[in-house]
Formats: sequence, structure tokens, C-alpha cells
Amino acid sequence: MSQFVAYYRVSTKHQGKDGNGIKAQRASVEHFLKDKDTLLDSFTEVESGTNGNRAVLKEAVSKCKAEGAKLLVAKLDRLSRNVKFLFTLKDELDEAGVGFTIANMPEAKNTMILGVMVSMAEHEAELISERTKAGIAQSEVYKSGNWGNKQNLTAEARAKAHKAVKRNARTDENTLKAFDAIQWRRKEGTSYEAIAKDLNTLNYRTRKGKKFHGSQVRRIWLRFTP
Repeated sequence: MSQFVAYYRVSTKHQGKDGNGIKAQRASVEHFLKDKDTLLDSFTEVESGTNGNRAVLKEAVSKCKAEGAKLLVAKLDRLSRNVKFLFTLKDELDEAGVGFTIANMPEAKNTMILGVMVSMAEHEAELISERTKAGIAQSEVYKSGNWGNKQNLTAEARAKAHKAVKRNARTDENTLKAFDAIQWRRKEGTSYEAIAKDLNTLNYRTRKGKKFHGSQVRRIWLRFTP
């Protein structure tokens, strides 16, 4: 039997108010808990994951320390996508003898796997930010009515906007996320088979919801690279 304290986080007041995101997180936590497990308490915070000074998270951590319970989150990014923040928190919880558990990937306990996971999450956050900025830039040009003039966008913004539109048009969400992770690993010289193994370990799935093979990783890589 294990004792847990759940921590849920959404990024906006709108999500916090109407329950968007929270419902899925609670369902994931409930699915993880076994009959003999005890959920002592739960904490919900409306705050950006980039904020490292979260009052509600600190309350949840204090509760874990006081009760000798593990911190339980639905997904890793509900804690953070930042490597330094995550490992500082991990060290704090480990020193207290409690630790934390990720409901959708409870097997991710050692430092190496967590390092890969949070590094991929951090990289994905950077790519999402780039796509968002490119989309906003493109949107502003269209709103201005001067979208026909290429000089209204910087070369970098045009490239990012074009890349975002191209990827969104040519693939589904699962494949897009996989490509973001694949290109990072390929730049490091990692083999297709090794990348496929990492994707499966981190619960990435193909367009059809299946596990990855090296050949599928290769196809995705070749599809989106010159």
C-alpha cells in the first residue's frame, strides 16, 4: 500500500474555472491508483509551468513531507518542462524520503529516463513556442491587410510560419510530436532504432496509435527533412 498527494496544474484561469485539463489529469491519477493505495490530499494550481515559484506546489510538497507520501502527477509536464527545476524538486523529495510518481509513466524512476523525458519535454516546449510565435506573426500580417507583401515578415518569421503550416498540413498531432523528438535525437547522431525505443518508452505513438519501429522513425525523418 502506498500513500500519495496529487498535484494538478493548468496554465490559465479559464482552464481552472471550467475544468479543462483538470478532468483528464484526475482521470489519469484515478486510473493509476490501486485498491490499497491512499490518496491523502490533492492540490490544484492555475499557473504557468515556466514559473518556478509555485505556492500551491510548495504546499503539496510540504504535505508529502509531513505525511511521508509520494507526490503524484498525471504527466511530467504538469510539474515542469525545465530540467533544472525538475531535478531540484526530485532531489528535495528524495532527501525527504518520499519522491514523486508520474501516473502515465510510473516506470520512469531512474535519473537517466527522467533526464531524457524532461529534455524532450523542454525541447518540445521550445518548438511549440516557435510555432506559436510564427503563427501570431503570420496572423498579424493577414489582419493588417498587407499579407501579400513579403517584407511584412522577417525572413526568420516567414521560415517558421511556413514550416509550421507545412507540418500541420502534412501530418497529425502524434506524428508532429514524434518528429520534434526525432529531429533532436538525429542531430545527436542517434540511430532510428534507438530513437524508436526511446519514443516507445516515453509513450509516444504513431498516427494509428501503435508503437514505433525504426523504419517508421526513418520515414518521418525523411518526410520532413530536405
